[in-house]
Amino acid sequence: MPMLQDVIHKLEVGPWLRYLKIGLSSLALVALVVGYNWRSFRNLGTQEAMDSAQVARNIAEGKGYSTLFIRPLSLYLVKQRNLAKGVAVADNDYSQIKINHPDLANPPVYPCALAAVLKVMKPKLKWNIDTTKAFWSKDGRFWRYQPDLVISLFNEVIMFGVILLTFFLAKRLFDPGVAWLSGILLLGSEMMWRFAVSGLSTMLLLLFFMGLVWFLVLAESEAREPKRGQTAAFLFAAGAGLMVALGMLTRYSFGWLIVPVGLFFVLFGGTRRAALCLLAVGVFAAAVTPWIYRNMKVSGMPFGTSTFAIVQGSSMFPEYKLDRALEPDFKRIFFSGFTQKLLGNSRVILEQEVPKMGGSWLTALFLAGLLLGFRNPAIRRLRYFLMFCLVMLVMVQALGRTQLSEASPELNSENLLVLLTPLLFIYGVSLFYLMLEQMNLPFKGLRYLVIGAFAAIMMLPMIGTFLPPKPTPVVYPPYYPPAIQQVAGWMKENELMMSDIPWAVAWYGHRQCIWTTLNAQEEFFAVNDLQKSVRGLYLTPETMDSRFLTQWVRAGEHSWGSFILESMLQRRIPPTFPLREAPTGFLPEQLFLTDWKRWKIEPTPDLPPQPVEPGRTNRPAK
Repeated sequence: MPMLQDVIHKLEVGPWLRYLKIGLSSLALVALVVGYNWRSFRNLGTQEAMDSAQVARNIAEGKGYSTLFIRPLSLYLVKQRNLAKGVAVADNDYSQIKINHPDLANPPVYPCALAAVLKVMKPKLKWNIDTTKAFWSKDGRFWRYQPDLVISLFNEVIMFGVILLTFFLAKRLFDPGVAWLSGILLLGSEMMWRFAVSGLSTMLLLLFFMGLVWFLVLAESEAREPKRGQTAAFLFAAGAGLMVALGMLTRYSFGWLIVPVGLFFVLFGGTRRAALCLLAVGVFAAAVTPWIYRNMKVSGMPFGTSTFAIVQGSSMFPEYKLDRALEPDFKRIFFSGFTQKLLGNSRVILEQEVPKMGGSWLTALFLAGLLLGFRNPAIRRLRYFLMFCLVMLVMVQALGRTQLSEASPELNSENLLVLLTPLLFIYGVSLFYLMLEQMNLPFKGLRYLVIGAFAAIMMLPMIGTFLPPKPTPVVYPPYYPPAIQQVAGWMKENELMMSDIPWAVAWYGHRQCIWTTLNAQEEFFAVNDLQKSVRGLYLTPETMDSRFLTQWVRAGEHSWGSFILESMLQRRIPPTFPLREAPTGFLPEQLFLTDWKRWKIEPTPDLPPQPVEPGRTNRPAK
């Protein structure tokens, strides 16, 4: 009995209490991860996520920084650069499509991080779809793709790192109460979880942003009250510059934050402000220069195809027209187009996205808190930096907005405002605690009830994910990995395909695939006859279910819409088109054409059932 009492005493007030709390918290965290992924995990559903993943796999397989997703614009840039060099190229392959084509779209940090994960997990990864195991399939049909889940779990681990940095920052600036509530609300943010499972580089970018904030806070503190010696402030400034560089090498648009960083050091750097500012900018420039040099050497553009993001999605190059152009007409670029894009997109961002920053009602508290004054100079100065970043990111997001934001309005790599979420939560929670102090509660215990109710209300979107109906993890239309692997399996590894979802063919099918050219005649044959033969054409609901008038009829006589109409209505392939064999069962949702019957028996395509509209079922009417 004394032994049992001793154990109970240690659990209640002794040293074991801490370990008990840590153990229970860890179990709760594991339960949250398992529960969320069981309920709400979805396979990769964005172009950027699949593009980064397939580049990462190429790196892990020792193929260098190359891509299987071929953009016609990338072919143009590489070809023009090689012609300008005047060097001899084997087989006249100036566009480097017959070998490992260099990737010009993705900065290197995130694909390299994913490559390390895929390399470590290689013995356990199953690239081929398995419909025999319960978790990965449902009723004998494809349900989840294992490599997609591995990438999601990797990003969830990074998310926990972001939450820890946020917790300790809030504890340093405010108090443990603000720190705990900020961390809990960030952990319960449904938007953060959706970005984590999306496969985008956003979580890694958030980690670098919080690292940047920490270096700025430490540098400001050291400049105001030196405690760590003469060199500490300079080390923190160099760290800030390095964080911006790593962020830029994760997502190019992040590099613009060097402007708020420089302004922060100029305003709050103390007597050594000029030196701190120059050091941060110098470290940033030194870190990003080698990659810019690589891009210039390969393509002649500092950021590869991303250099043209400022003109994409504008009246000059609407939708994906620039990426799909073999011979882009850059004479169409005019200055007023930039102004129109900036003003038009800024209005949309200010009206629709700024009020929803962070995906929580805490945004309202944050915006209201901007009117408050804080005694702590570190809190005031960090808030100024936050406002500098907000203004800069709104402008950069407006100018860099492309069709990617239209295809996936919230979960996309162009959503930069999400980076401010941790700081937004900290300042929003601090205002809540300030208002809580003004409340005359009848007894002390009611304070915890108010805090709990506030947290529950803020986390309602996350709570809703655990309620029915349960979403499907299959992102169809247009992505259905079994069908992609089926058609890709008919192709040899060195053969070229063309598709309207080439990023998905590259990731799920592991085959080189070029984006459908702007038309089915001149530009198609410019690739097929002059660069590399196209052995397979794969069209999905991305094209088959597109708008009839604007994307088929008005697109022109030789558009892919006209090609589909002729193929379906007249039941024949255009006579000059080289790919004439089609397996049965794909139409009307999909179309696959190839140069010869690559299947031994007539295949039965593994297509999902028709998607169900909200409020309807697939059951026949009585």
